[in-house]
Amino acid sequence: MTEQLVSALPGAFRKLDPRELVGAPVMLVVEIGAAATTVMAVVHPSVMAWLVTVWLWLTVVFATLAESVAEGRGKAQAASLRALQAETMARRVRGGRDQLTYTGNLAALPTDEVASTQLRAGDVVVVAAGERIPGDGDVIEGVASVDESAVTGESAPVIRESGGDRSAVTGGTVVLSDRIVVRITSEPGHSFVDRMIALVEGSERQRTPTRSRSTCCWSR
Repeated sequence: MTEQLVSALPGAFRKLDPRELVGAPVMLVVEIGAAATTVMAVVHPSVMAWLVTVWLWLTVVFATLAESVAEGRGKAQAASLRALQAETMARRVRGGRDQLTYTGNLAALPTDEVASTQLRAGDVVVVAAGERIPGDGDVIEGVASVDESAVTGESAPVIRESGGDRSAVTGGTVVLSDRIVVRITSEPGHSFVDRMIALVEGSERQRTPTRSRSTCCWSR
């Protein structure tokens, strides 16, 4: 935690720029007040004037520090998700669904090992126990217990099987038991993990809690 705070300090001080605080009107007003009280404390020094000045500056710095820490965590999470995508390999079935129909045997399916980033919608992959599901898709053969904690935060495994409303699987989750065949349903860059990366990097992110509350209070 201490390391995070130290690494976030430069960003927090950069955010003291009034142009950075335009989106947080309340903090901008507090900073203007801090600057004004600083001038008054220098011109007419007193204990009370300096206490108010220090308190106002600490309020602004703590607000920008909290936002800087949140952004740092978001960037770290995005980097972790991106590395997860790059490292995940997939066993793609040769011939896709037609091959599955022809053999009718999961163990006998001929596969090629490819990076998960090379998968396209419609590709069919085999995922066994201990392996990570390479992309969003639907289970078209088999039944397995899946650990979805990486994307949902839920520690309890869930059952995924072909047919019904429990066939959808998410890329990045881990098969805990048995073996399933998954038909990929998302194109590269449009999976659930990709959307998570976009959110934490801010391309689709709403304002941070600090700025949202500030804007709300200002509008009132």
